[in-house]
Amino acid sequence: MTAAGPETIYDVVLLVEQPLSEQDARQVRGLHEDIEEHVRYHLLLPVEDAAARVESAMGSLAASEVLASPALVMNEEDLENIQHELLENARRELSSSIARLTATGADAVGDIVSVDPIDALASKVTSIDGREAIILTRPHVVAEFFHMDWTSRARRKIGVPVLHLLEHESFDEQAGGGEGVTGF
Repeated sequence: MTAAGPETIYDVVLLVEQPLSEQDARQVRGLHEDIEEHVRYHLLLPVEDAAARVESAMGSLAASEVLASPALVMNEEDLENIQHELLENARRELSSSIARLTATGADAVGDIVSVDPIDALASKVTSIDGREAIILTRPHVVAEFFHMDWTSRARRKIGVPVLHLLEHESFDEQAGGGEGVTGF
């Protein structure tokens, strides 16, 4: 609180698919440099599910004789160990992303999420009365074409502006000079 009254905060919820690079952090921060209110970023980083990861790996081996190998049998303790490792990795990635944002002068906090990322985004926007949401992902051309990507789902679910940025690409690259999706 200041002598003039309480400071207003412009809360931005940032859903990321992978850790922020320095370039990502600078670009996100650059979007809000001209806002007079104090901007606070709330990072959400989904943690991968161990069972889904194992199932996916097993599925890719389905046509192989390797599938019959007893070494591929996973017990509950193995799954718990993998999940613990994934959780620790997600915590480190979240911490490094917050550090990259704060290095740009941003106020940033964050959480790892184990529920559906869009449900987590909607819940966070509601709980903090967020002003906008930013989603950073790799390009997902097929999901985007069918409007099943995170951004399309978020736009249908939450009532604030949603911006989709491509991770690890500059604004110029996203506008057509790089790998960013520019049309079909």
